[in-house]
Amino acid sequence: MIEIKNVSKSYVKGKKSVDSLNLEIKNGEIFGFLGPNGAGKTTTIRMITGILNIDEGDILIDGKSIKEETLEAKKNFGFVPDNPDMFLKLKGIEYLTFMADVYDIPANKRKEKIEELTKKFEIYDELNNQIQSYSHGMRQKIVICGALLSEPKNWILDEPMTGLDPKSSFDLKEMMRNHAQSGKTVFFSTHVLEVAEKLCDRVGIINKGKLVFVGTFDEMKEKFKEEASLEKLFLEITEE
Repeated sequence: MIEIKNVSKSYVKGKKSVDSLNLEIKNGEIFGFLGPNGAGKTTTIRMITGILNIDEGDILIDGKSIKEETLEAKKNFGFVPDNPDMFLKLKGIEYLTFMADVYDIPANKRKEKIEELTKKFEIYDELNNQIQSYSHGMRQKIVICGALLSEPKNWILDEPMTGLDPKSSFDLKEMMRNHAQSGKTVFFSTHVLEVAEKLCDRVGIINKGKLVFVGTFDEMKEKFKEEASLEKLFLEITEE
């Protein structure tokens, strides 16, 4: 479970990029976080993961404060950032070994899990090559494998399908659904509204730093009294 409690963040004094955000992502659900460019999505995700400091409020990951119990909170999630261009000088296997070390995964278990994930995403044969030689999609896959290596309860995914081929995208969506059905949490942002419409149990829409809607797609249609696609409703909500 992820609890965001009255969280605000300003980059410029007097102008809040995220303004008094309150949100609860429950166990057993896929929650889609939507908004236009510059709405505050990535800022929110960076605060959830402890990359950015919180100006006001707090965020709890399974009851652990990201402000006060940072290391304990970080053990409870796996994170896929919106840009996979990291650790480019490392070989794929070196990166995954590093991630396994960070999460204290035993040697026998890490070997099995690395093989399972990298074969699923079809990059097993590339593990001895440097990440800088990978295509964008392959870099995305190695970062996803690293995030899921420790079998975290909470998945935090920022535009996770970007660059993935159709099979890998399908496999990841299946994994997200299975993860939620096992009583765990998936929180992800996406610009692909069709994916959100088909995959998410609930969505939250942020615009200009403020949360303007939280609920199911059916609740959104009921609130706005309109039988329309998520894409059309999203545009109406954010334009207003």
